[in-house]
Amino acid sequence: MRAFRQHLMIGAASALVLAAAPASAAYFERVATFPVYGNLADGTDPATETAAEIIAATPDGMTLIYSDSPGGQIGFIDLTEPMAPEPLGTLAMEGEPTSVTTVGRVALVGVNTSESYTAPSGHVAVVDLASREVLARCDVGGQPDSVAASRDGRFLAVAIENERDEEVNDGTIPQLPAGHLAILDLDEDGVPGNCESVRKVDLTGIAAVAPDDPEPEFVDVNEAGIAAVTLQENNHIALVDLASGEVTGHFPAGSVDLDRIPTSKEALIEPSGSLKAVPREPDAIGWLSGDRVVTANEGDWQGGSRGFTVFDGAGEVLFESGSLLEHVAIRHGMYPAKRAKAKGNEPEGIEIGRFGGEELIFVGSERANMVTVFADRGGDAAPEFRQVLPTGVGPEGLLALPDRNLFVVAAETDSAEDAVRSNVMIYQYGAEAPSFPSIVSADVDGVPIGFGALSGLAAQGDGRLFAVSDSFYASSKIFEIDPSQRPAVITRAITVTKDGQPVHYDLEGIVAKPEGGFWLVSEGNMERAENPTENLLLDVAADGTVQGEIALPEELAAQAIRFGFEGVAVTGDGQDQRVVVAIQRPWKDDPENQAKLGFYAPASGEWTFARYPLDAPAGKGWIGLSEVTALGDGRLAFIERDNQGGPAAAVKKVTLVDLAGITPAPAGQDLPVVTKRTAIDVLPALQDLNGWTIEKIEGLALLPDDRLVMVSDNDGAADASSEARFLDLGPLAASN
Repeated sequence: MRAFRQHLMIGAASALVLAAAPASAAYFERVATFPVYGNLADGTDPATETAAEIIAATPDGMTLIYSDSPGGQIGFIDLTEPMAPEPLGTLAMEGEPTSVTTVGRVALVGVNTSESYTAPSGHVAVVDLASREVLARCDVGGQPDSVAASRDGRFLAVAIENERDEEVNDGTIPQLPAGHLAILDLDEDGVPGNCESVRKVDLTGIAAVAPDDPEPEFVDVNEAGIAAVTLQENNHIALVDLASGEVTGHFPAGSVDLDRIPTSKEALIEPSGSLKAVPREPDAIGWLSGDRVVTANEGDWQGGSRGFTVFDGAGEVLFESGSLLEHVAIRHGMYPAKRAKAKGNEPEGIEIGRFGGEELIFVGSERANMVTVFADRGGDAAPEFRQVLPTGVGPEGLLALPDRNLFVVAAETDSAEDAVRSNVMIYQYGAEAPSFPSIVSADVDGVPIGFGALSGLAAQGDGRLFAVSDSFYASSKIFEIDPSQRPAVITRAITVTKDGQPVHYDLEGIVAKPEGGFWLVSEGNMERAENPTENLLLDVAADGTVQGEIALPEELAAQAIRFGFEGVAVTGDGQDQRVVVAIQRPWKDDPENQAKLGFYAPASGEWTFARYPLDAPAGKGWIGLSEVTALGDGRLAFIERDNQGGPAAAVKKVTLVDLAGITPAPAGQDLPVVTKRTAIDVLPALQDLNGWTIEKIEGLALLPDDRLVMVSDNDGAADASSEARFLDLGPLAASN
C-alpha cells in the first residue's frame, strides 16, 4: 500500500505547482541584494574572486556571517536594515572555510586545511563575534564539510567528509581515509570545552554502498539533540545522539523512478525522458516536526534524483517529489537545459522555518538558481507549493530568520570575467501576492512548455504576443504568449523547421507579418574561426517552416563583427513595405558609437541603410541595440542598453525614432543618421526588482491597448541568472 500511495504522490506532484494557497497565506518578496565583492578591502581589485557559500546569523539576527572559500575567510554583513545591507568586512581563517554557525557569543567555522585527499585535516575555528578574534582552533581529525549546533546550544556536530578524489578510479569509492562525525561540547557562550579532545563518532559499517568509507556531507540537529547526517556518496542517512555519541538509527536513502523529465545531452527542454532507480544521494538535510527529515537529493557520483524526499525516523518514505522540481523549473523558464543529461535542477539546499503559523520547507536548486517554498502539512501529507524565489547563480546557503520575518540566500558562483558575481539576497515575509514570476508556461499534455533565453518580442492585432529564444537551445522556437493573464502565460511553442527538420538559429528578433507568418532575424558571427555564420532575415510561415533566408549584400556582410542582427520590425505596406533590422553594435565601416539600421524591401529584394547614434559608454563595457519595434506612422521604438548587470548597469532604455525625412541609402553610400529621444528609462524598474540588475532586456512590443511590454533574456540559466522577466512598461502615450 505504501508503494502505491507514493506512486500517486509522484503522479500528482505537478498539480501542486498551481494549487492555490490558503487565503491567510503570505509570501516572500525580495527586498535587497548584497554583492559579496562589496566586502573586499579598500584598494582591492573588485574583480577578485569571492564567494558566499554557507550563511548564518548572530543570535539576534542583525549580522550575517558567510563562508568564503576562495578568499579563505568569513565575511560579515550588517542586516540591521534588511532593505539596505551593509558590508562589515572579513576575517581570515588560515584555511578553506566550509561551513559556519553561531552559538551565544561566538561563530563556529569549519575550516579545511587538507594537504591532499589522502591526508585530510581541518579544525573548527571559534570566533568571538564582538572582537572578531579567533579564540581557539579545535582539531576535528579530518576535512569538515558541515557544522550544526543543537537547538539548546550544548553541542556542535561536524560532518567530516574526507572527500573522494574524482580523478582516482573514475571517482568511485571506497577511497580511504573514512569520514566521521565530530562532536564539540559547548559552554553557555558557545565555546567548546573539549577542544583538545573532540569526540568522534564512527560511521563505518552501516551503509550498503562502500561501508568502510562513509563520507558525511551535511548535518542538522533536532530539539532532542539528534543529529541527522547525510552520507551522500554512500546514499545513506545516519542518526546520532549528540549527548552520548551513539548512532541511534540509520537507513538507506533509496532510489526513485523519474518520468517526463528532460534527459537530452543537447541543450533542449523536452520533458519526455525517464530515468529508473536513480539513487537519491542526498546533500542537505533538515528536521521537520514529528521526527521527520527532508532531504535535497543533489546526487554525486552515480545518483541525484532531482527532487526532495520526506522520511520518518525509521527511513520510511512519507513523500517523494519525483519530477516536481524539474517541472517547476521548466514552467518558470529557469530550467538548466545543459544539465538535463546530468542532474537537472540539482537540489542541494534545505532549510526549515516557521512563518505565519506554517512550517515551511525551502529547497534550493543549484543549477536552476531558484528556491522553491512549500508548506509542510505533517505526517505523510504532500507539502503544498507556495512560491518560487529567484536567486543569484549557484544558491548554496539557505537561512530562515523567522523572528525577523526574513529569509536569506547565499549564491556562490563568482566570475567577474563572465559578469556573474556571488551575492546574498534578502527576502521579507508578508507580501499579499508574489511579484515573481511575471511569465510562466502552460501545460501541454500534462507537462509544462520549456522556454528561456527570450530574445525578441512582437505583438499581433488581437493582443497575442510572440517571442523567440536565441542560440542557447539546440533547436529554434517561437512562443505564443497570452499577456492578459497575471503572470503572462506561454500557451504554445512552434518549432522552426527547414526541409522538414528542426533548425538551429541565433534568433534575436521577431515580427508578425500582416498577411500571416513571421519575419525573424538570426544573428551571425563572421568572426568565428570555425563555421562562421551569416546574419539572416528569415521568412517563416505560421507553422514555423522557413520559406526563405535573406542575407545582406556581400560587400556589407564583409564589414560585420561578432555583434549583428538584434531586432526586426515592419513599416509601411505594399510596394512601400520595409522590414527594418537593428544591428546591435557598430561594424568595421561605421563611425564610433553608430550602429546600422537595415531596410529590406520585400517587393524588390533591395537593402538600404541608415545609422543610429548610440550613447557613448560612461564606464566599462559597451552600449548597443537589442530590439526594434514599429509604432505606426513611421515611428520606431528601440531598446538601447549596455552589457552590464548588477550595480554596474547604467543604460537600459527605450528610445523613439521618427523616420520622417529619412531616406535610407544603399551600402557604400553616405548613410543618413536618425534622431532619437529617450522615451522610457527602464533601469529604475529593473532596480526595483531588488535583485542582480538584469543585463539583457531584449524583447519589446506594443500591445493594442498602447502598453509597451518587455522580456528579458536569462541565457538559459547557464552560469547566469535564470530570472525570466516580463515587464509592463505602461502606456506608450505616457512616455510621450
